[in-house]
Amino acid sequence: MTFIIMLGAILAGSAISLIGGGLLLLTKASRSRAIHLTLPFGAGALLAAAFFDLLPESFKAGAPRDMLVWALFGFILFFIAERLASWFHHHHDHETEAEHIGTHQGNLVMIGDLLHNMIDGVAIAASFLVNPATGFITTLAVSAHEIPKELGTFGILLSRGWRDKKVVWANIATALGTIVAATLTYVGNSAFPIPESQLLAITSGIFIYIAASDIIPDIHGQPRRLGTIQAAVLVVGLVLVAVVIRLLGV
Repeated sequence: MTFIIMLGAILAGSAISLIGGGLLLLTKASRSRAIHLTLPFGAGALLAAAFFDLLPESFKAGAPRDMLVWALFGFILFFIAERLASWFHHHHDHETEAEHIGTHQGNLVMIGDLLHNMIDGVAIAASFLVNPATGFITTLAVSAHEIPKELGTFGILLSRGWRDKKVVWANIATALGTIVAATLTYVGNSAFPIPESQLLAITSGIFIYIAASDIIPDIHGQPRRLGTIQAAVLVVGLVLVAVVIRLLGV
């Protein structure tokens, strides 16, 4: 039953993210406004999930000092993976960025998106293996971050001349990576038990990295008025997800 709930949560989260990306197909103005608001909200959601849910849950199953080391490992691991795979979260000026990338960039973006989604799937499954409430919080945080990521991905692919339908189907295909990775992680746990506490700690490190290195610097780089609004939205996202965690009793 938990497995079915997990799949339902992933499908719902993926649908919301794809719909958010689909807003880009309307107007560029919609894309700009959506990214400016959803980016900081996603950062707040990731930070809340990491500090109020994932790390505390990992502390219950393992020594806090060891779990913090695993969180640092997740932070560094994602940094190295991002560098080696040339992953782009596309939180910057997409039109300017597109002028400096090769024609192969669209495929590279999709490969990076697929790998990113598979990591999300492992994180979500590990959380559901602990308990459904933790799984829901992780899925919520991932979805909050996925919306601006999908917007950025849509923007890059469209700027490379991809047709609307091709962009939509490509993003649906990469979204399946989350389901496949989550299913393999959840089902495989019975045959090869997964160190859930370590996975939760690693996931928290990845969440902290994404918020601290990719999103928050962008906020600092914005004009004062917009940066202040984004900072406020980040706090709103953090508080809102923290309240949800408290209400769920995680």
